[in-house]
Amino acid sequence: MTDDAVPDLRASDADRERVAEVLRDALAEGRLDLDEFEERLEQTYSARTYGELAPVTRDLPVAGVTPPPPVVSLRKEPAAEGSWAGRIVGGEDSSAWAVAVMSGFQRKGRWTVPRRLHCVAFWGGGEIDLREADFAAGEVEINCVAIMGGVQIVVPPGVEVVVRGIGIMGGFDQRETGVPAGPGAPRVVVTGFAFWGGVGVERKETRAARRQAKLERRAARAELREGRRDGGRHLGH
Repeated sequence: MTDDAVPDLRASDADRERVAEVLRDALAEGRLDLDEFEERLEQTYSARTYGELAPVTRDLPVAGVTPPPPVVSLRKEPAAEGSWAGRIVGGEDSSAWAVAVMSGFQRKGRWTVPRRLHCVAFWGGGEIDLREADFAAGEVEINCVAIMGGVQIVVPPGVEVVVRGIGIMGGFDQRETGVPAGPGAPRVVVTGFAFWGGVGVERKETRAARRQAKLERRAARAELREGRRDGGRHLGH
């Protein structure tokens, strides 16, 4: 029996979550903008039947299928492994240096981290944000020299961090050292020297991921409230 053959069949929480996964993929690929994603996600979590779920993804492709089918299947497929593979691209970025002398630098967004990146902060500061970056190799080194200045490195979940820097009246943040790596994730080795300065390392989700999590929590709360109202009406009868 196909999904289209049972439009009035009640959808389960797992069915709604599978459709939400397709929406998240479509947002990441640029097929939906944030407003469309929010609207469809709310429609997904409020759907009660397959017939209400099917239109949500009717114009979106299922992974690995070309051309896209007219409706997404509500049956769960195995999660794709090696999601980091597409971000380890080889080659080198346009610059292997980031320098701030009584000033600042910032590397963020979509860029390629070279195999060895040299950062210098003298009476200044810099930010190296790897959350949306590609990587020239499975292991990259960020060599930081901070003299009366600082460098802040932001890594996404799953990336392994090894800190080997030396600090004199300064320091290197060790909090993320030893966190297990995700499958296929790159390794970031932080080295260098800090004198009256510091090199910080923190782990953060991307803004898009935080927005998605917030929307999902909001939808889950709405569904819980709806379930309580349905239960109250049932008890009233």
